[in-house]
Amino acid sequence: MVEAVNKAFVCGHPIAHSRSPKIHGYWLKTYGIDGSYVAIDVPPQALRGFIEDLRSGAFAGGNVTLPNKEAAFLLADRHDAAADAIGAANTLWVADGLVHASNTDSYGFAANLDENAPGWHRGRIAVVLGAGGAARAVVHALKERGFAEIRIVNRTVVRAEELADRFGARVSAHRFDACRELCADADLLVNTTSVGMSDDRGIPADPAWLPDRALVTDIVYVPLETPLLAAAGGRGLKTVDGLGMLLHQAVPGFQRWFGRRPAVTKELRDLIVRDIQQR
Repeated sequence: MVEAVNKAFVCGHPIAHSRSPKIHGYWLKTYGIDGSYVAIDVPPQALRGFIEDLRSGAFAGGNVTLPNKEAAFLLADRHDAAADAIGAANTLWVADGLVHASNTDSYGFAANLDENAPGWHRGRIAVVLGAGGAARAVVHALKERGFAEIRIVNRTVVRAEELADRFGARVSAHRFDACRELCADADLLVNTTSVGMSDDRGIPADPAWLPDRALVTDIVYVPLETPLLAAAGGRGLKTVDGLGMLLHQAVPGFQRWFGRRPAVTKELRDLIVRDIQQR
């Protein structure tokens, strides 16, 4: 049993939907760590004051979720390479009176595919649907893993162009009406949009456009099998759901705050799946 009591949090607005307390609570119990992890509703206008409290030692650190990720990046004192590249922070910690920021969404995305589709990074061409904050993390991961071409497709092409400009070489921006052609030789299709979430039965792109070798993943995890994944599986393509990204992105923060690197296990996944089904 760890003797020191450590406190961590997840903050956002709204925050009641967050499953992070269940994930970190499971690990605290599993490893016998005397600590806490709580959800705190922090609207954007209150974030600066919250960061000041964090800097003074109110918590060891915590997670940041929508809509505060970009603001948290700007308010932090130090950033790691991932946060700098993505321009947003989802993980904070305090050291020597300074607030440090990281973005572990990129790590979580890659680790999910490492676990569920080994060798995925040997692909050359990826199509990324969407150009929001989640797409930034995905593009960063794809560049880190050496993809030769990363094609961002968005209904508002200006946003795709802004993202492509941010990441530079090997990243290009495209209108949605070019998606069919762009998918024709793709090794990986990633949905980062909200299409298919909850009761939305839409499909952001037709898996029939993809070659037989393609892998399809969706960062949406409610439902676990989105309409896109169901359609891709129906034509025999390998698919990976988005829940693993949520679980894996939590690992580095837990290690930072509580001093133990946790494992993403089937038991943990089953716990969160049950929570999704109950809600």
